[in-house]
Amino acid sequence: MSHVGVPRGTVRKRRSLALLTAGVLTIPALAGCSSDSEQTSRGVPQDIAPAARDRVADGSTVNWAVDAMPTTLNAFQADADGATTRITGALLPTLFPMDAAGQPKLNPDYLESAKIIEREPKQVVLYKLNQQAVWSDGREIGAPDFVAQWRALSGKDSAFWTARNSGYERIEKIERGADDLQVRVTFAKPYADWRSLFSPLYPKEVTGSPDTFNDGARTALKNTAGPFQLKSVSKAEGTVTLTRSPRWWGEKAKLDSIVFRAVAPKDRTKALADGTVHITDVDATTADRITLALRDGGNGGNGQPLTHGPGADLTPAAALRSWALANGSDEEQAEIAQAAREKNRKAVVAYGAEQKALRGYAVRKSLEPAYTQLALNGESGPLADDRVRRAVARALDRQELAETVLKPLGLPAKPLGSHLALAGQPGYKDGSGALGDQNTKEAQALLADAGWTQGGAAEKPKDTKAGSEAEKKDKDAEDKKKDADKEDAEKTEAEEKKTDKDEEQAEKKTDKTDKDEEKADQAAVGSDESAASRAEGLYIVGQDDKPGAGPVQAPDASTATQVLAPSRAAAAQSLALLRQASAVSEDSTSTTTAAAEAASKATAQNQASAQDKQPGGAAGAYAPLGTAAPAPASVKGPLGKDGKTLTLRFVLPSGPGSQSLRGVGDRIAAMLEKIGIGTEITKVPDESYFKDHIASGDYDLALYSWPATAYPATDGRPIYAKPEPATDGSLLVEQNYTRVGTDHIDQLFDQAVAELDEKAARELMKQADARIWAAAGSIPLFQRPQLVAVDKKLANVGAFGFAAPRYQDIGFTDRQAAGSAADRKK
Repeated sequence: MSHVGVPRGTVRKRRSLALLTAGVLTIPALAGCSSDSEQTSRGVPQDIAPAARDRVADGSTVNWAVDAMPTTLNAFQADADGATTRITGALLPTLFPMDAAGQPKLNPDYLESAKIIEREPKQVVLYKLNQQAVWSDGREIGAPDFVAQWRALSGKDSAFWTARNSGYERIEKIERGADDLQVRVTFAKPYADWRSLFSPLYPKEVTGSPDTFNDGARTALKNTAGPFQLKSVSKAEGTVTLTRSPRWWGEKAKLDSIVFRAVAPKDRTKALADGTVHITDVDATTADRITLALRDGGNGGNGQPLTHGPGADLTPAAALRSWALANGSDEEQAEIAQAAREKNRKAVVAYGAEQKALRGYAVRKSLEPAYTQLALNGESGPLADDRVRRAVARALDRQELAETVLKPLGLPAKPLGSHLALAGQPGYKDGSGALGDQNTKEAQALLADAGWTQGGAAEKPKDTKAGSEAEKKDKDAEDKKKDADKEDAEKTEAEEKKTDKDEEQAEKKTDKTDKDEEKADQAAVGSDESAASRAEGLYIVGQDDKPGAGPVQAPDASTATQVLAPSRAAAAQSLALLRQASAVSEDSTSTTTAAAEAASKATAQNQASAQDKQPGGAAGAYAPLGTAAPAPASVKGPLGKDGKTLTLRFVLPSGPGSQSLRGVGDRIAAMLEKIGIGTEITKVPDESYFKDHIASGDYDLALYSWPATAYPATDGRPIYAKPEPATDGSLLVEQNYTRVGTDHIDQLFDQAVAELDEKAARELMKQADARIWAAAGSIPLFQRPQLVAVDKKLANVGAFGFAAPRYQDIGFTDRQAAGSAADRKK
């Protein structure tokens, strides 16, 4: 996605009320997610048409679509994006790429070994480099490159425009080991995620000075160390061209070159049909067209009719009427009908030709290493009350949402159970039990406990500081009467005041009549404004057709706009968005591991007792004991409180690539309506969706995605860290766009990132995940589908899932296809 800045002045002020009550952090259900037994989970395997290298032909060029030209080739700058990651992956060292299970794996092309050799008094990691590893200029990769990158990213020198320093600020020193191929890194503070460092590794020529780091590496990388090297960057053509590196010491790249080409998602079907791209992420609509093309075989483009596409839904009666009009005696009608028939004929021919071309592609399917969530902004409004947030969460049928999106694609339809790991990753465990399953009765009880009732919208505010004008007049009259009594006024004066009061009451009646008429006028105007708002992308659930009634397409895998970049790969996006370029210290104030284990054991005992009393979750976790729940039937109309209705602003993107996301939003709105929560859905342009709404906090509910990470203690902390006030009064949210966090969650992250025992660190992350669920600021829904259209003759490329591509293995299995572009079009 594109990363755009937001002035600090747009950041909302921190509200004074606490985001969560203390009880949320100690509810019995939390223990259910820190059990010693870990649920087994299976991830969806990658789909890349694997082939042994001896079956892949040498030569040829592959065109690979990306959303847009990368704004920078420096992965540690704030505007690095998915294209930056894709391109640098083929050019620069990644010491520990993710494997198919979503965990870091040592890359033997660059390292012989890397391990912790000392833990006390300080953590020391020793890297032993591959003896053949060199930069493209022939210089050995060594300690000077590690030192230069550490100094650039440590945050100590503000001249380097970096967007993150996670982990690098913990390094105390870097030294040469026993020889030039050994690098010894000493940490001032323990760092569990040390494998995340130095990936990608840039040469010292880039990181050694602010000028080359800030500007030089944005459009050029003269020195690289991968199977490919950078040949050219053409903004005019929208291409970045890589060629096989002659200095590469590993297995030789099969392709001569890779051209990354900027192609907008809406243009990708045509690009595939034209043969201008061989690999591209696609949406469900394009994937369906490719599937239909393969099913139809020889039909389409050869004069044979298609059962889909332009004119396919034309009935015999309509076709006969069209023919009659085109050949009738009314010349004007005949001309119009003939023009329409000719236009349709051309559309059918063009569609058929595209379908014929699309038969050369296959759709590779997996689950993308990213998940879609419902975000609840807890900074202000009704969602500042954790009971309302939990009611929203418990109204959702996450299984239904997952099935709606994934089942039509033939992918496993199971809701995601963790904020910090995806199914198939080590350490994944369903922690949603800390919040509870979908339960309409419990959701209604939570809202009732929070004061939202059927008659609440008609009530007068209880804590209003300033009353109506009539109330002010009453108070003034009473004050005057008291003054008169104190002064022992004469009886005639009292009678006069009584007369004045009678006149005042008459005036109040007149005022009331005027106000009633004014309200009627406002209601009429409001009706017109409501209609206008709906025309501009706003509608209120309950005023139009009920949402969620129709089918929902799977999310567009090509629409990267809703996938927010990870802290590690995109360099702490929030710091750039809020123009907080200087690094933020992550000094931890953590509780002891023993204390955390004791708390976990205590909550486990409480949960066992509570679950005996209340099915579906722990008593007291969702509403106080004894709270009378409303009838489970659907509530008629939004609930209210203190004269206000319970209506939440649901912001969704309006672009053509976001239909499926809007469909999911409609279904969620329908689920909330059943418990009395109204939703005011506003559709905004894709380009402003994140910048002007998510990042700035201008929403109540929103849908967006976070990517997976192998380092949740490092990458997850800024996403769930408790917001803190800045000196200028703004709110430092890092990447926590829900504005919901607690000190306890922060402490668990701090403990985990310093815990060198991997098993203990994972347990701490499970405890943190349970508390994130309980806070109900972010509700994971499902893992996103990954749909990639690939030339059928290409091997070792497609839907990679967790794993990083091995660019040197990608190529054509057909020798003729590996020849020329003309041959490949045949």
